[in-house]
Amino acid sequence: MENKTICAISTPIGAGGIGIVRLSGKNAVKIANLVLEKEIDTAKPRFLQLNKIKCDFFSDIVLSSYFKSPNSFTGEDVVEINCHGGVLICQKILEELIKNGASLAENGEFTKRAFLNGKLTLDKAEGIIDLINAESEAQLASASHLMDGNLTQEIHQKQQILTEILAELEVILDYPEHDINYTTLSGFEEKISKIKGEISNLISTSKTGMLIKNGINVSIVGSPNVGKSSVMNALLNFNRAIVTNIAGTTRDTISESYVYEGIKVNLLDTAGIREHPTDTVEEIGINLAKNSINSADIVLFIVDGTRNLTAEEHELLNSLKNKNVIVVVNKSDLNTKEFSFNYPTILVSALNKTNISELKKQINSLVITNNVFSNETIITNTRHKVSLQNAEKGLSDALTTLTQTQALDLVSIDLFNAYSYLGEITGESNRENIIDTIFSKFCLGK
Repeated sequence: MENKTICAISTPIGAGGIGIVRLSGKNAVKIANLVLEKEIDTAKPRFLQLNKIKCDFFSDIVLSSYFKSPNSFTGEDVVEINCHGGVLICQKILEELIKNGASLAENGEFTKRAFLNGKLTLDKAEGIIDLINAESEAQLASASHLMDGNLTQEIHQKQQILTEILAELEVILDYPEHDINYTTLSGFEEKISKIKGEISNLISTSKTGMLIKNGINVSIVGSPNVGKSSVMNALLNFNRAIVTNIAGTTRDTISESYVYEGIKVNLLDTAGIREHPTDTVEEIGINLAKNSINSADIVLFIVDGTRNLTAEEHELLNSLKNKNVIVVVNKSDLNTKEFSFNYPTILVSALNKTNISELKKQINSLVITNNVFSNETIITNTRHKVSLQNAEKGLSDALTTLTQTQALDLVSIDLFNAYSYLGEITGESNRENIIDTIFSKFCLGK
């Protein structure tokens, strides 16, 4: 890591009550003292000091604070200047700091330094960015658990057991004159199997975890004029899509989101699908509707409850057999016919909002399999999932080798690979390309 002092604006760009400009590095205090009226290190560390900043053509009354290494977020000397929250004020203070020797920070560089200085693990850093980007209560909860180190703790526990097994294997390999008894081998097998099972359980949470992070993608499909847009508006509880009695009103896809039981649900209202569109624009809309089905976690198949399904609707419904489908029989406020489908079915009235709450409940229960607000660790990051899958394979290979050949040197290699893959999650494998990719996602000043 370069031995330079970095600076950035840590608050969003815009007018507000307070703006924060942050410095971190060996010369943070020295540079801050060049632009502040009172020398910052005369105040007690981690206490706010009423101060005044001096720039070329203006000054501002600020609150300055000083965090002495290693007791700071980055592990280095850190200075924060709380000024009035104007765009130009923050920018000019930043320019003054750069003029006096600081360098503009790269995206995520403050958090990267915290990681490199041992202040937090890689998964905790990812928890911070997830916390910042959270759009639902479940995202906030899962990000908080990640940032608090729940996953780190689980990984370290598994690595500790693997370390103990590897140490025992090393002794056995170094002193081959000592016989290996059956109890020793079965003990290895039991411990490895237990860790493998725990990792498999973690991997199984990733389905729910990805839905927590990205939201449930719901595609609303059906024939023209069955009430797709009306159902969307009822789910959202406001009129987002245009509703008319004219078939084919919706031409383009319309997206909007709501949050239910802490989970974000992304709705996509599509053009009515029919075999013979009236014009090119409707044809494009129908193609977009068909494409949306492929990326959907759930398909809401809307039917008009006052009439029988057409052959075209039966064909469309049959094409969805590999998807999570909920058949929504609309217009239950009128005389509806009796239907029998091989999918979960619910009668609603989009007009009167009848059973809309039940539909929301059914959407969530169809794909969410974990309690998103428990203290259970849920995998929400694809990188973590891949590393766990690789670790699981290493353990499987170790078990196969142990039970079939008892070649302990090969078992040791498999276990070390599993250990390393687990270390990728916390950053202890220290693969620079992964680290750089993660921290590039951060905003400036974080």
